[in-house]
Amino acid sequence: MFDFSGKTLLLTGANGVISRTIARTFFDLGANCVLTDLDEPGISAFARELDPSGKRAVTMRQDVTNAADADRAVERVREHFGSLNFLVTSAGLYREKSVEEMDDAHWRKGLAVNLDGVFYACRAAIPLFEDGSAIVNLASMAGHRGSRLHADYSAAKGAVLSFSRSLAIELAPRVRVNAVSPGLIDTPLIEGLLKVAGEMLIQSTPTKRLGKPQEVARVVAFLCSDW
Repeated sequence: MFDFSGKTLLLTGANGVISRTIARTFFDLGANCVLTDLDEPGISAFARELDPSGKRAVTMRQDVTNAADADRAVERVREHFGSLNFLVTSAGLYREKSVEEMDDAHWRKGLAVNLDGVFYACRAAIPLFEDGSAIVNLASMAGHRGSRLHADYSAAKGAVLSFSRSLAIELAPRVRVNAVSPGLIDTPLIEGLLKVAGEMLIQSTPTKRLGKPQEVARVVAFLCSDW
C-alpha cells in the first residue's frame, strides 16, 4: 500500500461517486483532503462522514468555471495544510444533445466545466506544489473515440488529454501530470445510457461488465504515488 501521510490532496468535483471514492482512498492512505464541489451541503456532509474530527478533510464550494474560485481553493489548501502534493480534477458535466440541436450556451457550458475548470485548477495549483507532486486529470474514453449526443463532453475531454500532455512537458521533472480515461463505470451518471444501449455497450467492453469506482480510484492513487 502507498503511504500518503503528511501529504495533501485537492480534489475538484468531489461529490460524485467516483470522486468520493478517490477521496476515501486517499484519506485511508493517510492524505489530508481539500474537497470542493458546487454542492457545498453534499460535500460537507461527506467530509464529516469521512473525517468527523474535521482536521484532515476540509471543504469549500467551488464553481470550476470561475477562475477566482480555483484561486480560493488553492488558498484553502495553503491555509489548512501549507502546501500541495496531489491535484485531481474530477468535476464534470455530462448531458445529451445532438450537435444539430445544440445551442451556443449548451456548447460553451460543456467546455467551461469539462475543460476550463481543469485549466483554472492546474494553473492555480502550480505555485503551491512541492517537488515530486502529481496532477491527475479525469478525462474519458469519450475523449479518445467520441460519443453520440455528447459532442461537447467528448470534445472537452479530448482537449483535457492534449492539455495534460502539454502540462506534463512544462512541469517535468518537478511535477508529474497524467490523465485517466474511465470507460463505463457503475454510477448514476450512465443510467440513461444503459437504458438505451446497455447490452450493446457492455458486450463491446472486454471485461463484459461495468467498471467499479474503486478501480478508477486505485489507478489515480498509483499515479500519485512514488511507484
